[in-house]
Amino acid sequence: MIPLTEGALDKIMAGDDIDNPIIQILGHKKLIGQNTGERYRLLVSDGKRVNSFTMLATQLNSKITELTDFSICQVNRYAVSVVNNSGKQKRVMVILSIDVKVPGEQVGSKIGNPVNIDNNANGDAESMKSQTVKKPIPTPSSFSKSSSSDHASEITTTPIVALSPYQNKWIIKARVTSKSNIITWSNSRGEGKLFSCDLIDESGEIRCTAFKDQCDKFYDMINAGQIYYISRCNLKAANKQYSTLKNDYEMCMTSETEVIPCYDEANSIPRIQFDFIPINNIEIKEKNDIIDVLGIVKSCEEIQMLKARNTGRELKKRDITLIDESNTMICLSLWGSEAEKFNGNNHPVIAIKGARIGEFNGGKNLSTLMSSVLQIDPDIPEAHKLRGWYNTIGMSDQVKNLSTSNKSGIMNGEWLSLQDAIDLLNDKKCSSVIYIGKLIVSSIRSENVIYKSCPVEGCKKKMIDQANGMYRCEKCNKEYPSFKYKVLASINFCDWMTCQWAVAFSEEAEKVLNITSQELGELEENDHEQYLEKFSDVSFKYFLVKMRMKLESFNDETRVRANCISISPMDFKTHSDVLLTKLKDIIGFEKL
Repeated sequence: MIPLTEGALDKIMAGDDIDNPIIQILGHKKLIGQNTGERYRLLVSDGKRVNSFTMLATQLNSKITELTDFSICQVNRYAVSVVNNSGKQKRVMVILSIDVKVPGEQVGSKIGNPVNIDNNANGDAESMKSQTVKKPIPTPSSFSKSSSSDHASEITTTPIVALSPYQNKWIIKARVTSKSNIITWSNSRGEGKLFSCDLIDESGEIRCTAFKDQCDKFYDMINAGQIYYISRCNLKAANKQYSTLKNDYEMCMTSETEVIPCYDEANSIPRIQFDFIPINNIEIKEKNDIIDVLGIVKSCEEIQMLKARNTGRELKKRDITLIDESNTMICLSLWGSEAEKFNGNNHPVIAIKGARIGEFNGGKNLSTLMSSVLQIDPDIPEAHKLRGWYNTIGMSDQVKNLSTSNKSGIMNGEWLSLQDAIDLLNDKKCSSVIYIGKLIVSSIRSENVIYKSCPVEGCKKKMIDQANGMYRCEKCNKEYPSFKYKVLASINFCDWMTCQWAVAFSEEAEKVLNITSQELGELEENDHEQYLEKFSDVSFKYFLVKMRMKLESFNDETRVRANCISISPMDFKTHSDVLLTKLKDIIGFEKL
């Protein structure tokens, strides 16, 4: 059995550097962050001490299944951070790289009789070696290419994953993966400008933003792809409306911020981290989800000139079609300068970090955001593999298109019964199910179906009655003298096996009720009896429905939630074709 490195935890928490300590995992606990997903807190032992103030870096979350109880592991890299715990500063060991040496089932028990470590006995947090700078960080004027290697050896840096708002004496060494254009704004509070850049090191990523004077000072200095030492920024909770990085925090430059170029060879710092999902998996993702995707350009449209609804500003857009090895295509919209300069000739491979999923007419599409990073023909193994597939097989294969609908208005997809879809969820074979079915309307709830929405085109936010003849939209931050009626219907669909309640939004609900939202709202106000007849008239009518189901937990109870993606009047020929195809598959007709 591999011996544990006894005494390692005391030394690590005191600020000493211990090379590749061997520890034992005694347990773990899942923590849900406020702004990002899950993290894991570990209970570890070195045979002498037990430490519960140990965190697994978020990029290692997938390894938690290997870190079973009693497993013996080697910690290859770690950082020690300081956090505020109930008003007291606590030191936390953040594991950045770890390997399992002996699985827990082979060990079977705790090694030795370790006692809990005393975090308060480790001295003041300022003495921690992993948090301090041995010599003052050199100023930009004294930092030159010829002397960079000398200064680099004097600087102790902190991994991005270990940054905390409760400490400010840190320096990071990170690569800029992307830099935005300068954005200006003008409102009642004044005028300003900003730019942001995404930073990466071996441990993780973080967004950094510069406002006004700092924008002028650092914009020309910072370039994408380059490595910098950065210090003296403020840390705050990340605004997930503008950043898709997997970090609870983001950095904001101040008048004291220092940014110094690093000319060292730093191949260990990645250029960008992608988490690609296959294009066919986009179908089961939610609208507005942010994903990374890799595809090859199948076709490229001409640039379009559009106008923004709210501001009237001229927009430039170009639609391209992407395909990958899942034999699935999807439309990607590029905007602004990316749309202008994009060249789709020779079917380039595109890697996109931070694309947003949209829905239109029952289909899915992708769109780049201001924060998205797009790389053309990236030099990564996944891109080379995709190119080889396309050149040999992909260009001639028949494909499924997620962004188009068929003649019945229902996009291509899997045909299932309600019970089959529910069984797939309950068996936990997938987190959500999208399917098509021939369904009959059992009933529609007539209560609370109509709401008053914002009159601005494209905004469906519910209005707040100001009781003075005006209605306020919180999304637009304006008051209006009028509104539009919108429908949000709860429909009980049934097939030959079971029933399921599902939500249908305005356009799809209107198809079922055979009336517009505005007309239905006016009926409710002026003729309530005829309004109720609209709900009874549709009972026991068949429709072709494309539906998304997923499991949700509420008050410790798990239930199925269903939303209608697309609804069409019953097309018996389409349904018959589906049944014939399934019948042929069952009896092996093509083989006869």
